[in-house]
Amino acid sequence: MRIAVVGTGVIGASWTTLFLQYGHEVVATDPAPGAEARLRAAVTADQTRLTFTTDLARAVADAGFVQENGPERPEAKDEVFAVLDAAAPPETVLASSSSGLLPSRIQRACAAHPERVLVGHPFNPPHLIPLVEVVPGERTGEAAVEEAMAFYRGLGRRPIRLRQELPGHVANRLQAALWREAYSLVERGTASVADIDTAIAHGPGLRWALLGPFLNQHLSGGAGGIAHVLEHLGPPMEEWWADLGAPSLTPELTREITRGVAEELGGTAEAELVAERDALLALLLDAKNRTDHL
Repeated sequence: MRIAVVGTGVIGASWTTLFLQYGHEVVATDPAPGAEARLRAAVTADQTRLTFTTDLARAVADAGFVQENGPERPEAKDEVFAVLDAAAPPETVLASSSSGLLPSRIQRACAAHPERVLVGHPFNPPHLIPLVEVVPGERTGEAAVEEAMAFYRGLGRRPIRLRQELPGHVANRLQAALWREAYSLVERGTASVADIDTAIAHGPGLRWALLGPFLNQHLSGGAGGIAHVLEHLGPPMEEWWADLGAPSLTPELTREITRGVAEELGGTAEAELVAERDALLALLLDAKNRTDHL
């Protein structure tokens, strides 16, 4: 398939790597000066089937699928999707990587074929993290949703279909809930930034990487499963919910979190940390792929 990658920043470059790894032809486009050089430096796959153009309409003219990765600004999406709607073949799915914008809002710019517009939100880096959130808008057709789900599955991804549009979709909202309490604990002085990272990375985060919150909770209930957990631990959990914080990102809290992250890094280069993270991710994903239920 010929895939158009619109916007070649961190997410676009990672998508490009994935598409090339699966043998697709990729036409990438980005108007930023030096975008092609940065893309080619970032892509780790064979680039024989990769071409680049700054002409957006030309990039999508013969595309069988479009993955858009532009700025998270509604007016910027309007400009891009107006061109995509007019230039891409009418049957081609237009998927946005938007992490929070609603597809119904994005569809407003598509007067001709809004039925093929949806969100296909990945997690960074898309060439490693399997999750893709497929979010249809009010005018998205069922055929486009089914095609997108099949397309992402064909790339070895684990797409989920959202049945309702919400800002931030599903996974980012779950992350935001955790961040909210993490920031609150720092604000209260309950724990340091490093301690909170340790609590998750060396505690429940290890299990969350294998099974989701519901199955993990089910397994903690022994023979009674999740029904037992909810019966016996549900009331205390409701008390915890009532005590969760509602922090504001004041300048003081922002400085405290920034300082805490710098202390936790302790001079470690971010590029080194990313490389170690990605190497461990690859090992974990390989192990998960060799199991039957994970």
